[in-house]
Amino acid sequence: MTDSKNVSMIGLGVMGGPIARHIARAGHRLTIYSRGPQRLDSWRAAHPDLTITTASSPAEAAEGADMVITCVGNDDDLAEVVLGPQGAFSTLKPESIFVDHTTVSARIARQIAVEARDLRVHCVDAPMTGSQIGAENGTLTLMCGGRANAIEAARPVLSAYAQRIVHVGKAGAGQSCKMANQICIAGAIAGVAEALRLAQAAHLDLDKVFEAISHGAAQSWQLDNRWQTMAQDSFDFGFAVDWMRKDLGLALDEGRGLGLSLPISGLVDQFFADVQALGGGRQDTSALVRRLPRKGHK
Repeated sequence: MTDSKNVSMIGLGVMGGPIARHIARAGHRLTIYSRGPQRLDSWRAAHPDLTITTASSPAEAAEGADMVITCVGNDDDLAEVVLGPQGAFSTLKPESIFVDHTTVSARIARQIAVEARDLRVHCVDAPMTGSQIGAENGTLTLMCGGRANAIEAARPVLSAYAQRIVHVGKAGAGQSCKMANQICIAGAIAGVAEALRLAQAAHLDLDKVFEAISHGAAQSWQLDNRWQTMAQDSFDFGFAVDWMRKDLGLALDEGRGLGLSLPISGLVDQFFADVQALGGGRQDTSALVRRLPRKGHK
């Protein structure tokens, strides 16, 4: 690579870990930090072929970096690793780039953008869609909020793991777009779950039903990828119910702030709460089907 950069990755979860791998294999000089030392050690053990540096804090990770990327859990986690006493912004140099992939509130994304402006740091809020599979394959879609020049500065690194990078608006707009994305997913998976249970109760051949409905107006990613696994009661993959409830909570809060009612999102959020009560909080969102009685199909 002719334009390799010093890139620091903060967060090595199911999304951040594969992203870090793609960055290193694209030829960038990578520093990694995780709040869980075991996760960091596991990542290093899984990638013995990669030359990387480890950091003991976000501040250490950011020192000297051309670009810092975060992918953590929620607003509080992000505030800690970015704005805290040992946060990345305590050492990040002027004219460097900061990109956040965490799904958080638009409020904290805007707050971080203000702090970045004062430090003369290019800032992008860039939540993702494409699931863990997209992270592993380097085919994510990024919904980016911030200034156009910040996004263009980040693009050479982002392109290592994202096939689509869309500038949707000013600071915080990426997070608002992700909320819209999650609303669509929640509605789609709820519809697929009910359709599956109806087909089962009517004693239909599920493969034939899928063949008939998957190429018309009912087609969706959820139908294509979760119809068969839901029919098999397989939920040990993908995006967890707990995380979807967090994301829908962000969307519902944002809607209230905008004076907007989101009744379908509120209803599906409660359906996911039912799945949590069944012990399915860490299962894939397609576990939503568990709350519907299974009748008639053998």
